[in-house]
Amino acid sequence: MYEPSHLRTFLAVAQTLSFTQAARRQGLRQSTVSQHVRRLEDATGRQLFTRDTHSVELTEDGEAMLSFARRILEVHEQATVFFTGTRVRGRLRFGASEDFVLTRLPEILEGFRYDHPEVDLELTVELSGTLHEQLAAGKLDLVLAKRRPDDPRGELVWHDELVWIGAERLRLDPDRPVPLIVFPPPGITRAQALEALEREGRPWRIVCTSGSLNGLIAAARAGLGVMAHSRGLVPPGLFRVPDRAGLPELGNVDFVLLHGRDRTPARNAADALASAILSGGERLHRRGA
Repeated sequence: MYEPSHLRTFLAVAQTLSFTQAARRQGLRQSTVSQHVRRLEDATGRQLFTRDTHSVELTEDGEAMLSFARRILEVHEQATVFFTGTRVRGRLRFGASEDFVLTRLPEILEGFRYDHPEVDLELTVELSGTLHEQLAAGKLDLVLAKRRPDDPRGELVWHDELVWIGAERLRLDPDRPVPLIVFPPPGITRAQALEALEREGRPWRIVCTSGSLNGLIAAARAGLGVMAHSRGLVPPGLFRVPDRAGLPELGNVDFVLLHGRDRTPARNAADALASAILSGGERLHRRGA
C-alpha cells in the first residue's frame, strides 16, 4: 500500500520542512518530491502537510505517519537484507557532535547495532569543528555534526535556529560585557556567538570554557552567563534569553551527515547508518527519557 520511495521522500520533507531541501537530499527533482507526497496522501486518504509559498508544516495525520513510515522502512530494510543475503559488516568509525549527548541518538545507534550485528561501531563524541578535522584526516568514516554557515558540504539532517540560552533567573547588565559560556576552538557555535557580538560592537568576556556540553550546561544552570545553542536542543533547566536583553541574533545552523572522501570498506556500513539517522532524524530533536 505504501511505496518505500514515497515514504523516504515523506520523511525527508518532514525533517527539513522544505520540498526544495528534501529534493536535494534525495537527489530528486522538486516536482518528483511533490508527486511522491501527493501519491502517499492519495494512498492514505489524508492530508499530510499544510503548505503555502512560505512554509511547510505537518498535519496531525502527518505527525502520525512519521512513526509508521520509520517502522515500515526499517522492516523493509530488514527483509531486503534477509532475502538478498547481503550483510553489512566491517569497522565503522562514527563521529557525533557534543550537541547530541542528551538526545535520543543512542536509540538510533542501538537499532543500527541490532540490525547490523557484524558492524564494529566505534563512536567518537567531539566538537563539530574537531570532527570535521578528523574526517578530513581520514580518522573517521561518517560524521553527524554542525556545519559552518558558508560550508555547502554534507547531507542535511535538519535546519535550526541558534539562540541565546541561560538560567531562568539570569539578568544581564547592559552596561557590562556579556558573560559567555563557550566551547573551546574550533567550536562552531563559539565562532558564531563571537562574530555576532563583534558585529554589534557589544563587549563580551568568557566566564567558562569547556569541551564537555555537560560542563557548559552546569555553568549556565549556575547563572554564570549565556551560551549559544540550537533552539531545538535546549537542555532541560535552561531557557531562551528574552529579546529585551538586547543580544544580537545568531543566525541559523545546519546539522549534516558527512562521509569520508575515500571509498573505504566501511562505506556500506556508513551508508546504512546514514540511512538510519535520516529515517529517524526527528528523534534527535527529542530528549532521552
